[in-house]
Amino acid sequence: MPSVLTLTFSPCIDKSTTVPELIPSKKLKCSQPELDPGGGGINVARAIKKLGGMATAVYPAGGYTGKAFNALLAKENIPVIIVESANDTRENIVILEEKTSKQYRFNMPATPLSENEWKECLQAVENSKDVEFIVASGSLPPGVPDDIYARLAIIARTKKAKFVVDTSGEALKQAAKEGVYLLKPNLGELSSLVNSNHYLQENEIEAVAKQVITRGNCEVLVVSMGDKGAMLFTSDLMKKIVPPPVEVKSTVGAGDSMVAGIVYALSTGKSLETALEYGVAAGTAATLHPGTELCSKIETERLLAVIHTGETY
Repeated sequence: MPSVLTLTFSPCIDKSTTVPELIPSKKLKCSQPELDPGGGGINVARAIKKLGGMATAVYPAGGYTGKAFNALLAKENIPVIIVESANDTRENIVILEEKTSKQYRFNMPATPLSENEWKECLQAVENSKDVEFIVASGSLPPGVPDDIYARLAIIARTKKAKFVVDTSGEALKQAAKEGVYLLKPNLGELSSLVNSNHYLQENEIEAVAKQVITRGNCEVLVVSMGDKGAMLFTSDLMKKIVPPPVEVKSTVGAGDSMVAGIVYALSTGKSLETALEYGVAAGTAATLHPGTELCSKIETERLLAVIHTGETY
């Protein structure tokens, strides 16, 4: 199987718990918290493992929380390349209010990285051998330049690896300017990428996608649209996949699971159309679980079968 490498500049420990009801100024009894290693590329590597593949995760980690983060990944048998950082790895909190079934997400400030630390992350990618897919996913912490994914695009091109990017803002624009194999923006990120003065609607996506591909921003564009599925574009292909309606318990990690499904399918020799189907199935599977749990292989393949047959899940 082709070698997959993921890179995460802002990893975190995701703590998820439940309370009967959120009440100000009152001590609230929480359920036993679930701890998961998180962050864009980390989730992609974990989801690929759940789907039956393998990916090596490159990331910075520091402090006592960094050690706890490393231990969580070790429990899942994820191959890692760790860059020691001076600052502690951050922690995020997800709370489900049982009374309303509403989920509240508290993201702590990203851990700053020094120039030496983020350069060491790039060096780890550059030193890796026989890599066929490089996945860079997630936001950038303080200290990391906006052109970091553009620099990775150059490294990937030198290594003849397919570079997959899932990010936002200026980092997305810089990566697209350099040109990558696959971009996976949502509608808001696509709107920003093309400097649209309004939030793009579904009927505008095709024209904008052709513009992005024609100007060499990427070979493959996958636009995620939540419960409306995703659309895939290349210079000569357009494909839309809509998932079946499901009871959504959490959207945490759904986008990362989609990326994992796409990359996993491509790494096993599947076509782009099949990879999109697998990605939508994996992303939808992640929403079936509360908290920060990702997709499972069983549910992903069940959803894939439903997508093929058009039946109800």
